[in-house]
Amino acid sequence: MTRPRIRVAAYVIRHRTVPELLVFDHIGMPEAGTQVPAGGVEPGEGREAAVLREVAEETGLRSATVVRQIAVEDKPHPDTGAPRRTSFLHLRAPADTPDAWEHRVHGDGDDAGLAFACRFLPLPLEQPLADAQDAWLGRIDPRWSTVTGDGR
Repeated sequence: MTRPRIRVAAYVIRHRTVPELLVFDHIGMPEAGTQVPAGGVEPGEGREAAVLREVAEETGLRSATVVRQIAVEDKPHPDTGAPRRTSFLHLRAPADTPDAWEHRVHGDGDDAGLAFACRFLPLPLEQPLADAQDAWLGRIDPRWSTVTGDGR
């Protein structure tokens, strides 16, 4: 049996007039869909450290703080079918975080050189996220459950 790839995904919430979720789109790759920051956990790295690293790498945001883990999901990769185990974590962003910005990924990882359009969307979301990444928002606040969420 193949071991699953261990991953984290971040629900970065900013509280203003309404709560908002940090998302991004790949510039030049609309087929990737709107996503939350997510990625693999490196050997010896804890989930909290991994999620903070992924948020910083994919969005440039370094001021988010971890609130708690929300869920663990075993779900195959949508394209390859490879097994994945993703821990979804709730993070808080300062209220004065910008509304939107572009971020280019640096370094030598798989995302190096990619550009992301980052923004905050009001909750509950009007549209589902790519790969049903929004499925666990209702665990933070039941009012944030999405129509496509699987109700877990």
